[in-house]
Amino acid sequence: MTIRNALTVDVEDYFHVSAFAHSISRDRWDDYPLRVEQNTRRLLDMFDQHQSRATFFVLGWVAERNPALVKEIANRGHEVACHGFSHELVYKQTPEVFREETIKSKRILEDIIQAPVTGYRAASYSIVEKTLWALDILVEAGFEYDSSIFPVRHDRYGIPDAVEVPHHLKTPRDRSIIEFPLSTAKVFNYKLPIAGGGYFRLYPYALSKAGLKQVNRRQQPFIFYLHPWEIDPDQPRVETTWFSRFRHYNNLDKCEHRLQQLMQDFEFCTAREVLGDLGLIEQP
Repeated sequence: MTIRNALTVDVEDYFHVSAFAHSISRDRWDDYPLRVEQNTRRLLDMFDQHQSRATFFVLGWVAERNPALVKEIANRGHEVACHGFSHELVYKQTPEVFREETIKSKRILEDIIQAPVTGYRAASYSIVEKTLWALDILVEAGFEYDSSIFPVRHDRYGIPDAVEVPHHLKTPRDRSIIEFPLSTAKVFNYKLPIAGGGYFRLYPYALSKAGLKQVNRRQQPFIFYLHPWEIDPDQPRVETTWFSRFRHYNNLDKCEHRLQQLMQDFEFCTAREVLGDLGLIEQP
């Protein structure tokens, strides 16, 4: 039986990324040309071509300025989910600010699509050990599932010993939320992050394909993510550190072709549909 995997898009623009936070302050975001709309529509057309549905984790800041884009995502058969409002890392927010921004963003999205928004993903996977309190706020806000935990070691995110498959996760206040962790592959005793984004651009396509196939061979679905700016090699260049430049601009010119190949090699649908396949959530 073919395993359906989750295709996800974090809908943010090139100047929103955490790697540029030291170069671009939030009060300057409106000074930068928006490219998220045209790039997201390119992804929508590509997904139509491959008859694939996806989950779009939309940043509230983007939704507020582009409601027609959010409505189009929903009208074209995809799942709209929440990516917070300001793209601030959770561990740089107080619980009060996190609650306020999360509820605000969820409300904006639901007002636009006139339907419940039940999935959440934190900026840069910043639900880590010290911010697990955020899960209780997600439950209180009415989210059914989260996809913010990356079971790897990284300088900005990760819970290395986290459960690696979709599951019911107990929160610090003894509630329950479904967690769809980002996918990893086993290379000897090392957990290789294989879920997409910069890793997809950095690795040769053959390595990404092999790692994702390994997840399916374990009879588990994987979750794949990318950002609209990752198929946009013509985006403006931001003055930043060499390491941030490498992370952000590496192989932008190859990403779209690789994504086309990925969609030929695997079957995709929304995160919610995959969780339904696993019996963890009610099917839409």
